[in-house]
Amino acid sequence: MNDGNEVTIVGAGAVEPLVQLLSTGNADGKTKAAGALRNLAMNAENQVAIVGAGAVEPLVQLLSTGNAHGKTVAAGALSNLAVNGENQVAIVGAGAVGPLVQLLRTGSGEGKIEAAG
Repeated sequence: MNDGNEVTIVGAGAVEPLVQLLSTGNADGKTKAAGALRNLAMNAENQVAIVGAGAVEPLVQLLSTGNAHGKTVAAGALSNLAVNGENQVAIVGAGAVGPLVQLLRTGSGEGKIEAAG
């Protein structure tokens, strides 16, 4: 994905339905929504918009209670969002530190890498 496409996708209103799917979807839907948000959050312009749309708490929830793949993808999304200093405060405030440390200790190899990100 290139930066222009990522900004266009967010500008078209994709973040809110992705956050909704992340919050209320089934396990596969939540993981796919987290993956899409992870990719969109690679762009600095999108990071604030994603957090502003309420993505942090459902990402932390997926990180805490999801399956192994869901936890890995949620950790990657949070890592990308945490590039922004203000987002770091929101991520810590939402309780991500404990689940990230747990993933570092007991997650899959890929999960540990994402949690360390």
